[in-house]
Amino acid sequence: MARFILIILTTVTITGCAAPGAKHAADGTPKDYARLYAELSARTDLTRATFAGGCFWCMEGPFETVPGVVEAFAGYAGGAEIEPSYEQVALGDTGHREAVQVFYDPQEVSYEKLLDTYWRQIDPTDAGGQFADRGAQYTTAIFYHTAVQKRAAEQSKKALAESGQFDKPIATEVLPFTTFYPAEAYHQDYYKNNAARYERYAEGSGRKDFIKKNSHKDDFVKPSDAELRARLTPLQYEVTQEGGTERPFKNAYWNNHDAGIYVDVVSGEPLFSSTDKFDSGTGWPSFLKPIAPEVVTEHADYKLILPRTEIRSAIADSHLGHIIMDGPASNGGVRYCMNSAALRFVPVEKMQQEGYGKWLYLFEKSGEK
Repeated sequence: MARFILIILTTVTITGCAAPGAKHAADGTPKDYARLYAELSARTDLTRATFAGGCFWCMEGPFETVPGVVEAFAGYAGGAEIEPSYEQVALGDTGHREAVQVFYDPQEVSYEKLLDTYWRQIDPTDAGGQFADRGAQYTTAIFYHTAVQKRAAEQSKKALAESGQFDKPIATEVLPFTTFYPAEAYHQDYYKNNAARYERYAEGSGRKDFIKKNSHKDDFVKPSDAELRARLTPLQYEVTQEGGTERPFKNAYWNNHDAGIYVDVVSGEPLFSSTDKFDSGTGWPSFLKPIAPEVVTEHADYKLILPRTEIRSAIADSHLGHIIMDGPASNGGVRYCMNSAALRFVPVEKMQQEGYGKWLYLFEKSGEK
């Protein structure tokens, strides 16, 4: 079995997925995953999505960090064996694949966003497993629960195939959902409960390195200073490269209400969405949050009497603005106060042609239950 071989290579002292661990509730008692699964299954306000992406340890975390996702369970999907054990599935003859089932609120996050998250975690061209894990039980698949999910998954797969990101054909299957059995408790939240061992496994398997090399961030780079001076206006250069601040009410986007995304004027990386923009009355474009936490970095700023939190873009390190604690109470008072001069607005109708089609999910609410 591939995972047993991997353990020897990486000196991880665990046997495949068999290292026990238990997530605990707030009162310190072990979490009852079976009960939680039954409770979430009974809720009518949540929708399910099921994805096979190789080792299920590596698939829970990426989904559980997506806002709107309530819980992701590791388990076994698609096989005929009833209530299979890990040992049975690991042999590769039950027809099941290691998978995660995601419970999410469709009012908070779209299925398209989950698909985007899924594609970023796997090698979709591998028909024989994932990374160091080989065999049918580790192959990738999207199990659709509804016709809406099927259509979205097929469109997403087609878009990925046509993107030119991979030289080989996309091997991930889009299949109708049939069965899912939650895995044993010691597999649940393994990335949290056994963090050190999980990190060694993710590193040693080759998954982490693959994800890093194929990140969309490679599409965005910071030009040379000479190019920036030639391309940017004096104000854009002052703001992004020298930490300047533009005048309120005298900038491009403070009063912009069109649908679209705001990208770094330097690198082009998507930073903010109009879906999170609100009128703060301050004269600067204000947002509830960035498109994703990793697209910006926070830094202590002591230029004024009181310390502030400066916001910079993750790739180009452009100065964007500050976090100001006068935002909506429902957002914890947080307001991302940005400079228009640090941003470029891409209307939603032009996102596809300008290469930002993968972020259209921000404006597509499936409404499915």
